[in-house]
Amino acid sequence: MILSLRVPLRWRTGRLGMTFVAFLSALTMAGTFPGLAEDAGEPPKAKSAAVPAAGEKKLMRAYYLGKKYEEPLPLSYAEEVIEDKGVQGARLALNDANQAGSFLGNRFELEEGIVPEDGDVVAQAKEALAAGHRFFLADLEPEDLLTVADLPEAKDAIFMNVRSSATKLRQEECRRNVFHIAPDYAQRADAIAQYMIWKKWPRWFLIRRDTGKDQDYAAQVKRAAGRFGGKVVEDHLYKLPPGARNLDSGHQQIQTQMAEETQRAPEHDIVWVVNSDDDFGDYLAYRTYSPRPVVGTQGLQALAWDPSYTEYGAMRFQNALPKLAKRQPVERDYLAWIAFRSLSDTLKNTGSVDPKEVKAYMLSDDFKLAAYKGQAMNFRTWDHQLRQPIILGGGTRVPVTTSPQEGFLHPKYVTDTLGFDKPESKCKFK
Repeated sequence: MILSLRVPLRWRTGRLGMTFVAFLSALTMAGTFPGLAEDAGEPPKAKSAAVPAAGEKKLMRAYYLGKKYEEPLPLSYAEEVIEDKGVQGARLALNDANQAGSFLGNRFELEEGIVPEDGDVVAQAKEALAAGHRFFLADLEPEDLLTVADLPEAKDAIFMNVRSSATKLRQEECRRNVFHIAPDYAQRADAIAQYMIWKKWPRWFLIRRDTGKDQDYAAQVKRAAGRFGGKVVEDHLYKLPPGARNLDSGHQQIQTQMAEETQRAPEHDIVWVVNSDDDFGDYLAYRTYSPRPVVGTQGLQALAWDPSYTEYGAMRFQNALPKLAKRQPVERDYLAWIAFRSLSDTLKNTGSVDPKEVKAYMLSDDFKLAAYKGQAMNFRTWDHQLRQPIILGGGTRVPVTTSPQEGFLHPKYVTDTLGFDKPESKCKFK
């Protein structure tokens, strides 16, 4: 039986009303009232496979393992420098899980171990493992993630990658104990490519820097062109330094540079920028030689989460994170929230905190995660990548669209048209 409750408007006002609404919200996120989740656009959850006995409480301990890497400063001095990306999403998920868990006999803890830029993340991981932690939210760059995951004592642990989009982590360097919440560059490139083909804009002028991340993303853009019928008319390496953006002369210099760099391009429909360091990509919009849309790491971006996204009950997250973090949510907050939710939902539905049983459930057909995307998410068995719709936005007041696009078909999961499908995968778990 599906129970659907409608709360009169007058009940929603005042302290008592807000408490009641919060109570219903917690039950909805926990899957206690699946009808409420359906009304919000969320799929009903799988029924509990093992409910703890009366009086018995299950404790799940998660560990947020991160490092303060050097990150690009905001392009504008007016933008806030955010130093707590990701961990705030994990804290919000912890609050949600304990609020729901109090009704279900479950309890959750989150310990944070974020080392400084010159710190030893491996030593931090070993300390956490020695303390009995087996569930990690890994906010790490690829080399650190692989080093930690390969520790002998981490063999039975689970690492949820909430940071890196590196393709190799899902392909040649995939690991049995790593699950990927962050979309990889292949998913991001395919999400934009599908929309470009749907719009009948198949000719792409690729302009990029030459960092490792940019090389990876650019390779996936070329792969997407081959998959969907696009064409990279030129792969152009941008070598000029950006102008002094805070001076009039700097704006004039940028205006000239962008026009000169794009004037030489063959005929194209869009400019696809790949600039992970965020030092020139935003300067392209409205400054190209020909009037062309800008997509990629700047302009129209492929994101797991966007500040403009409000569909399927997403305003709950958009409103809750600022109350906790005193700032607007960013993509990594959402990814960490999903990572923790994946673990807490598994405990709710299995009653187990054994890593082997948790992993088996997350890879089963029973795992269905509701996370404001309008469909249940789950993990690919062949590379442990989370299937999820990708939002195309980034700077727009409303999302432009969501991929997969209409007309791109798959025999089982349409989200498998984004990224590496099973026959394409090079993953051989280590």
